[in-house]
Amino acid sequence: MAARRGPLRLGVPDAQRESLTAPVEDYLKAIYSLGRGSVPVATNDIANRLLLAPASVSGMVQRLAEQGLLSYERYRGVTLTESGRRAALRTLRRHRVIEAYLSGALDYPWDRVHDEAERLEHAASDELVDRMAEVMGEPLVDPHGAPIPSRDGMMDETEYMRLGDIDAGLGARVVRVSDADPEMLRYLAELGIVPGAELVVVARAPYDGPVSLRTAGNLLSIGPPLAARVMVEPIANEGPSH
Repeated sequence: MAARRGPLRLGVPDAQRESLTAPVEDYLKAIYSLGRGSVPVATNDIANRLLLAPASVSGMVQRLAEQGLLSYERYRGVTLTESGRRAALRTLRRHRVIEAYLSGALDYPWDRVHDEAERLEHAASDELVDRMAEVMGEPLVDPHGAPIPSRDGMMDETEYMRLGDIDAGLGARVVRVSDADPEMLRYLAELGIVPGAELVVVARAPYDGPVSLRTAGNLLSIGPPLAARVMVEPIANEGPSH
């Protein structure tokens, strides 16, 4: 079942905003994404996420700790401070609003908006991002279903089940998909596995075998690694029509 955490408040002092470089924002965003800002994150995991050498990450972690943006305990890992978490969420808002704007206003395909937003998120001002959100009707999620922190600092941190964890015979609605792999997004779109789609898990083969699904009247099969990157919420067993 989905687990809901309390909303968070954004808001970073202007002086601190000006001191946050693009690499610092990337670090904070990565740490938040890996640990939700409260679960300790290993430096090796940060290095893998950012494609950096572990030694470089260790040095940056120390600097960010000195700035009060995170705390680090040996053998336990890195956690964001409240200030670091607010900064991370602010960057996430810029990224996801830009994705929503590119997709909704400029008709960018959903497999291309992530890379564009990565380039634009550090340059866009909060005022520009707020205007983009206003034009789009204050979207709650980006094109991949990820929640967008609101203008006044509210963040939905509901945690959903992975498609691969749904038992055979149960129905589910797709809530969110990973945006890290453009080819995967194109493939999911071809299959109709997109946010809002309803499906039924027909069967799960043993020993990490494929997951059989029925969606929009079609029967299809996907592997466990792909099913693990699709987040869903259970629904009544009727599922989509045959």
